[in-house]
Amino acid sequence: MADRWHLWHNPTQPPDDEHRWNTARRLLHDDTLKPEDRLAGLPLLLYAQGPSAIDRLTTEDVEAGAQEVRLHLGDAPVQLPEPVAHLARTVVANRKGHAIIGALTPSRWLFPGGQPGRPITTQLTQRLNQLGIRPNQARSTAFFQLATEIPAAILARTLGIHTDVAVAWQRLSAGDWADYAAEIGRRATRSLQQGKDVRELR
Repeated sequence: MADRWHLWHNPTQPPDDEHRWNTARRLLHDDTLKPEDRLAGLPLLLYAQGPSAIDRLTTEDVEAGAQEVRLHLGDAPVQLPEPVAHLARTVVANRKGHAIIGALTPSRWLFPGGQPGRPITTQLTQRLNQLGIRPNQARSTAFFQLATEIPAAILARTLGIHTDVAVAWQRLSAGDWADYAAEIGRRATRSLQQGKDVRELR
């Protein structure tokens, strides 16, 4: 996936886990929303996947067995809980059973775009925003929480991220957010001071 191995910057805002879980509950249980929209938001909220990774998911990344459904995000697949598993089955069945307009065969993309053979790309962020999801903040919050619960090596293999990123987030999650925010403030102050020093040398 496109952004699996990119280094991911640290968050700039405190995690908002309450908003994350409220939004996830809505996607899990609100049948008035489209199944594909609900499924698109859940990998971000539950597994810290960015839009550029979600839009590259294919129907082959969803491994639906008789008893369980697994989603391939990294090297180790994630077993999806219910009702996420049911949503995944529904979306995959729809993609395999219907060719989109202009295409002779069903789309291989789990979230196909408007053009035949292309994934949803930039439209995905717009659809997530309509669901009340701000991808950067929601992803940071999800990763912050996951890093407190899962060893870095397993986190990297499961989520498809670089090990260095998982280690950095685990160290961050093990500390106090206030300490981290204070450090960000100190960095900003140093940057401003360095800029002042450069101007004075001119």
